[in-house]
Amino acid sequence: MKKYISKFHYLTQDLPNRSHIDQAHIACGAGANWIQYRCLTKTDEELIKEIGEIAAICDDWGATLIITNHYHLLDKVDAQGVHIEDFEADFNAIREIIGEDKTMGASATNIESLRRVQASGAVDYCGYGPFAHTNTKPNNKPLLGLEGYRALQGQAIEIPVIAVGGVQLADVEPLLQTGIYGIAVSAAVNLAPNPATALREFYKKIY
Repeated sequence: MKKYISKFHYLTQDLPNRSHIDQAHIACGAGANWIQYRCLTKTDEELIKEIGEIAAICDDWGATLIITNHYHLLDKVDAQGVHIEDFEADFNAIREIIGEDKTMGASATNIESLRRVQASGAVDYCGYGPFAHTNTKPNNKPLLGLEGYRALQGQAIEIPVIAVGGVQLADVEPLLQTGIYGIAVSAAVNLAPNPATALREFYKKIY
């Protein structure tokens, strides 16, 4: 089943001065059509309550809501899918649990892991990175840079590839010129002086 995948993925993050709900509200109001709720610090009860409020915002604006990792909550919340960050996850087993209707994304950091995601046949898109240094999701994986995305050309990669990790506004055009499908952004919007303005600028560059 072919799913709708936006070319622009906006991710919420834990911030001291702005809740995930406020972030989603700002993003949807600024035109985001794909919200990935990324909160790894709360209990299931807290998550269900917060996701419920964010789902209502996304419904009002017609935005797709994806939750990070917590696929076991999909039958308790009104979200359209899940993004799995665990590189070792059994994607087919997760697909069995969530059903065919839900969208599933996965993360990859090199061509081998990207091929594994694609070969599973269970995943709808892949977040591929890190493109550049990021503090949002610290890891010790090599930075891909533009060359890492150019290297995908001619590699029979058919799954939509979303560049993620430290993407700034000036990176959007060069990244899209490599032939990848889209861009994911978190801190470049969330930590901007005016997040709504920053999001609109990204949106214009991508669309």
